[in-house]
Amino acid sequence: MRRITNKPHLVFLLSIPMIMLIGFINGEAALDINVHDTYYIIAYIHLAILISILFGIIGLGYWIMLETNRKLSKLLNLIHITLTIGGFIAIWITSLILTESAEYEFDDIGKRNLIIALILFLMILGQFLYIINLIIGLFKRIKSSG
Repeated sequence: MRRITNKPHLVFLLSIPMIMLIGFINGEAALDINVHDTYYIIAYIHLAILISILFGIIGLGYWIMLETNRKLSKLLNLIHITLTIGGFIAIWITSLILTESAEYEFDDIGKRNLIIALILFLMILGQFLYIINLIIGLFKRIKSSG
């Protein structure tokens, strides 16, 4: 746990190959989201590329803060990692479980969309915590021993 909060960039940068592998394996599958009267259909490969770019930017931000000797909050790091990676895993599992069911009813689709929307809200909250953590970290230096 200490390594995760001390070097969070490793979590995000090392998860990029796994996300791309999942995207290539499920390349033909698609995530469809019904909003009002419009279906948004996103292929898993495009979703994997988007998430990989996002994780690369987040990992780069954490790495820059580490290299410039800035101190980040370990609690905010842990909350951000948990909300971001846990949210992506939860959305992926939710879409797999509810897509595999043979019968679709309108209520089931509405419940799935509500679950995904709540998870996305928590993930967006985690990104705000990441930005707050970076801003706080800009003003705090790691005390050097010497």
